[in-house]
Amino acid sequence: MSSPAVENYIKTIYQLQSDTETVTISALADTLQISAASATNMVKKLADLKLVRHSPYRGVELTKTGEKLALEVIRHHRLVELFLAEALGVPWDRVHAEAEKIEHVISEDLEERIAAKLGNPEIDPHGDPIPTKTGRVQSQSLRRLAELPVGQSAIIRRVGAQEPEHLRYLGALGLRPNAQVQVVEQAPFGGPLRVRLSSGEHMLDDNFARQIWVGPRLPVPKRRGRASGRV
Repeated sequence: MSSPAVENYIKTIYQLQSDTETVTISALADTLQISAASATNMVKKLADLKLVRHSPYRGVELTKTGEKLALEVIRHHRLVELFLAEALGVPWDRVHAEAEKIEHVISEDLEERIAAKLGNPEIDPHGDPIPTKTGRVQSQSLRRLAELPVGQSAIIRRVGAQEPEHLRYLGALGLRPNAQVQVVEQAPFGGPLRVRLSSGEHMLDDNFARQIWVGPRLPVPKRRGRASGRV
């Protein structure tokens, strides 16, 4: 029942569910950059496959089977992103596009070999949690950088931007996971922020500040069972 198209829809619905209580057809169509009619047709197919439920009042919801498939695809995607970044040195602004292609064809055996090679990691290069083999997702108690009070410092834990040009811009400013950041000044009514990093002070648009999640510093994670040799 799985195909790249089905997996892309299921993954997108899961990610939208994480941000809002109701996933509408219009939100799904906007995210995938397709027509509402195309999204409606695919949702009907997914419902026939018992992967989603759809009603006018509750929107599109993943079933248990749909959620399991979504987490499997997301695990593949984020493991591939980290492998490309760590093992092959692919820049963080390019790993997403490459992983989008590979996530649909990776075998379960290769997935496990990549995970073992990387030491069974818990986060990808952008700070997103990597689901475990059993579908558990590490909980994150974070707030958006735009919500950090003036004068307070925190550690960047996750960068939600996916557009390559946005990631290149943020990376050039030093706004990456594990960097310490302090809000120096914030303009009223959703205006820009002035932030301080080790690279200096920078002005940051509110839209970018809402794509960056911060939290307290965590201990350096221990990679479990990191293997040696070839994958």
